[in-house]
Amino acid sequence: MTENLIIFNARVVTPIGFSARCGREMEEICIMDDATVEVTGGVITYVGPNRGEDRDGYYQRYWHYNARGKCLLPGFVDSHTHFVFGGERAEEFSWRLKGESYMSIMERGGGIVSTVAATRNSNFIQLRGKAEGFLKQMSVMGVTTVEGKSGYGLDKETELLQLRVMRSLNNDEHKRVDIVSTFLGAHAVPQEYVGRTDDYVDFIIREVMPAVVQNRLAEFCDVFCEQGVFSIGQSRRLLTAARDMGLALKLHADEIVPLGGAGLAAELSAVSADHLLHASDADIHAMADKGVVATLLPLTAFALKEPYARGREMIDAGCAVALATDLNPGSCFSGSIPLTIALACIYMKMSVEESITALTLNGAAALNRAGSIGSIEVGKKGDFVVLNTDNYHFLPYYVGMNCVHATVKEGVLHPVL
Repeated sequence: MTENLIIFNARVVTPIGFSARCGREMEEICIMDDATVEVTGGVITYVGPNRGEDRDGYYQRYWHYNARGKCLLPGFVDSHTHFVFGGERAEEFSWRLKGESYMSIMERGGGIVSTVAATRNSNFIQLRGKAEGFLKQMSVMGVTTVEGKSGYGLDKETELLQLRVMRSLNNDEHKRVDIVSTFLGAHAVPQEYVGRTDDYVDFIIREVMPAVVQNRLAEFCDVFCEQGVFSIGQSRRLLTAARDMGLALKLHADEIVPLGGAGLAAELSAVSADHLLHASDADIHAMADKGVVATLLPLTAFALKEPYARGREMIDAGCAVALATDLNPGSCFSGSIPLTIALACIYMKMSVEESITALTLNGAAALNRAGSIGSIEVGKKGDFVVLNTDNYHFLPYYVGMNCVHATVKEGVLHPVL
């Protein structure tokens, strides 16, 4: 559903461009006071100074919204989540609080394995209902586009089911959030393939990925490239096959140990490499050279009590950095945009302006959508966030608290109650 909408008396705060902003460019934010933004059929058709003339009845076909000087930002893009899954893992969080590591929990049958069992035992309606609840919460925090990954089936039937749930939600006429789907069959090695990881990679390439592509269920293929999960060689083989089948590439890279996943992302010209807590200096520079978006997930480092990714160093090295929540049932059961921004600014030494770019235009670039969303410019979708303040510095300052007054999706206004 789209609308014709005029937002006037707004303080527009936006990065500018139709591609990722790299390095120092991330700091460059356009600010327009007393501005009007017009959305026609869901697409931005004017951005500029307020203009009060009626233009021969043109405005009569529009809804009008007086922003009263509040900040108007592009809709937030959460470019890395796992929001379709069954079950929960609250007990594991308590285990971690008592000192157990993420990997040790996986080794005792918890972690991804636990969620795989719960997801395999869930039906379409159960998965869709739960996922829809997450989408509503995202919208309240200003998210207008989200990436969702499969990866909790690790078999053909359930992987396809997760992706079909996302497609169903994306086809909802009244949706508030666009969904970009990623196939993550290589999220872990399922119990039936323990000790036979190469055979599982063969199974994904031979049986599952062709069905994903044939049914147009995903745009991206991702892999958990990590010690004890999928090696560099296995990840390269899987992603090369995915690229040959027409899928764009993403990687979970260098999250737990410095394995070299970021370098592989550069080698394969992946769209993004995500996590990157232990990415080497050489691989960071390689990503910058190849235009790979570095998607950082500070909520996960926070929840796991791990060192944060070196956001400041990545930006200074010329990388395009995006921020995302990594909402998932295990390592980061949170989709908090406010806390993501605060952690990025406080612990990863990013400026407010860089964080805005990372959650808008660069998040869009991490999903191959910088040409259609991520900034407030003519020709892009009318996706916005209206803050409850005229000061965008409130985003990290109001720590962990939501300062979104309304979310606009393709010209449709959704006030936050």
